[in-house]
Amino acid sequence: MALNNTYDARLVQQETAVGAGVQILLLALLGSAIGMGPAGWLTGLVFAIATWALLSLALYRSGLRRFGPANRVTLGRATLVGGVTALVADSFQSSPPVTLFVGLTAVALILDGVDGKVARRTGTSTALGARFDMEVDAFLILVLSVYVSMSLGPWVLLIGAMRYAFVAAARVWPWLNAPLPASTARKTVAALQGVFLLLAASGYLPYAATFAVAATALAALVWSFGRDILWLYRTSRTEKVSVPKASGVRELVAS
Repeated sequence: MALNNTYDARLVQQETAVGAGVQILLLALLGSAIGMGPAGWLTGLVFAIATWALLSLALYRSGLRRFGPANRVTLGRATLVGGVTALVADSFQSSPPVTLFVGLTAVALILDGVDGKVARRTGTSTALGARFDMEVDAFLILVLSVYVSMSLGPWVLLIGAMRYAFVAAARVWPWLNAPLPASTARKTVAALQGVFLLLAASGYLPYAATFAVAATALAALVWSFGRDILWLYRTSRTEKVSVPKASGVRELVAS
């Protein structure tokens, strides 16, 4: 049994290594197609190495014996996000081909709706898979917001930074870590962020429309986060009020 577990663990780690290899291959293809500069290459390589290292560590800690088809889809999406990241980094020197940029981003966004369905149909849903999917989504939004901010202004960075600011705030206020109830509105707003930012980044729209699309994305995200934070705060206050009462009853009974 121990030998089987070791063998399975090695196979799982090999899949992450293959993912890093595919990422480097994609960078090579992009480099030969558009003549990508040092900034794009370096950023893409850092993304590939960081993704491989963090995912390998997470898999080791989780003890998963199978990588699973859904995680393979997410890993493929992460590879595309790495390509988009390299293009955005390279865009500080020269603008990437619009068709290539939009194509990679669009496929990454489309696949966002695939990995979850694959996980449910194959019965391979895991906490690690859900976290992996969420982190890839968040990073893509951050990268797109960086790209759009170059034409609309730094305020667009709030879209990509908001989730990371929430995570940082949760370290200071632990009540933000409480589980949230399922919400279709939250999922819809999250899904639309990528679509809106891609529209804003595509250059297909006039400036006024591009500004409106990005502003709508930010407003919707502020509303969604604000609603959730308010719910978490009220819930935490309710728990603080109820806990002392329960504690008092236990002390009275004990005495």
